[in-house]
Formats: sequence, C-alpha cells, structure tokens
Amino acid sequence: MDRPDENIARAVLDRYGTTFSADAGIALRDEPVPLFQLLVLAQLLSARIGSGIAVATAGELTAAGWTTPQRMRDASRPRVVAALGRAGYRRYDERTATQLRDMAALVLDRYGGDLRGLAGAAEADVGRAAGLVQEVKGIGPTGAAVFLREVQAVWPWVRPYLDERAREGARRLGLPDDAHQLADLVSPDDLARFAAALVRVSRLPAGQAPLGDGPRCGELTSP
Repeated sequence: MDRPDENIARAVLDRYGTTFSADAGIALRDEPVPLFQLLVLAQLLSARIGSGIAVATAGELTAAGWTTPQRMRDASRPRVVAALGRAGYRRYDERTATQLRDMAALVLDRYGGDLRGLAGAAEADVGRAAGLVQEVKGIGPTGAAVFLREVQAVWPWVRPYLDERAREGARRLGLPDDAHQLADLVSPDDLARFAAALVRVSRLPAGQAPLGDGPRCGELTSP
C-alpha cells in the first residue's frame, strides 16, 4: 500500500516536475555541450530575475549557436548583450555578457572545455563541487544549487541533492525535511525532477494550495 507521502510526491511530480533545464530546451546528458548549457542556465538564474526570463534567455543564447565554451568565449560582447536584451534580460545584460564570456574562458582553461573535468576535480564530494561551480564569476550559492539540483540527473554521485529551497517546498507540502527521506519517496531517476518540483512549490504565492488550482511548471518565478 502506498504511503501518503509517496502519493503527495507523485502528485507534485505530475504537476510541477519539469526541470529548469528541460524548460530551457536542454537535453541534459553527461556530455560537454549540455553540461555547459546547464552552467550557462545556472549563471542566468543567479541574477534577481524571473526564471521565465532566464530560461528564455538560455534559449536565445542556444539559438545564437553559443552552446560551447569556445563559441561563447569567441562571441562578440555586443552580440551577446543584444541576445540578452532580446530575451528580456535587460537589467543585467552588460554585466552578464562579460560574466558569460569569462565563464567560458574558465571552463576552457581549467577543464579543457569539458565540465566532466569539474566532476573529476570534485572527487565525488558535493560540497567541493559546489565550491568549484562558485569559482565562476557571478555564480554564488543560488546558482551552484541550481546546477547541482539539475545535474544530479546525470551525475548520480550528487544524489540526493535537495537544498534548502527544495526542502522549503517539502515543508510547505507537509513532507519530511530530510534529503534522504525525501529521496526515498521517488525513484532515483526522478530525483532531479522532484527537486525542481519542490523548488517551484516553494515559490508559489502565500496562501495558494500547491496541489489546488494554480500555475503550472513554466509559470513560476525564481529558482
């Protein structure tokens, strides 16, 4: 017989269980291009801006062809600024254009353009991985949490990664506040989606029942 918490977890997955990378059109795999695209998304989501704008901006950068560190580093700064502006990322376009190109240079110089090198440098230590991600200028704890929540889909050693924002959503649902207890409610392959779903729940307006009528996955704000 199902436990009540498992039923809640399943309902939350059904309603909110789309990762932010999937929203951005990133087919996440343990390969250089999608991992770099995820790092770009984490950078964009680090600013105080709605997730919808950040996700749209990630799509705009992909459409421009800047899907590898080499291409991003070599992109002209005015073109990057223009792409950010087209997607509505205007408050932070100048600063972020610089940070994105600096980030690409760091990934090239330190990891040979392949973020699997970051995984190797972390040596299966999630805290160290978070620190390495934050060595990218413009990415702090929030951006590192975005990256790790999502990358656990393809880096099993990161699991279970359910940070304070995700656990806030769990508390709102009456679910356990412990990452391992939460992870037991879903299959390992669903954990990244579950983490994203809990984050989305945490950002719902006060007073809105998470499993009542309300916005769906793509309609919520900051992760």
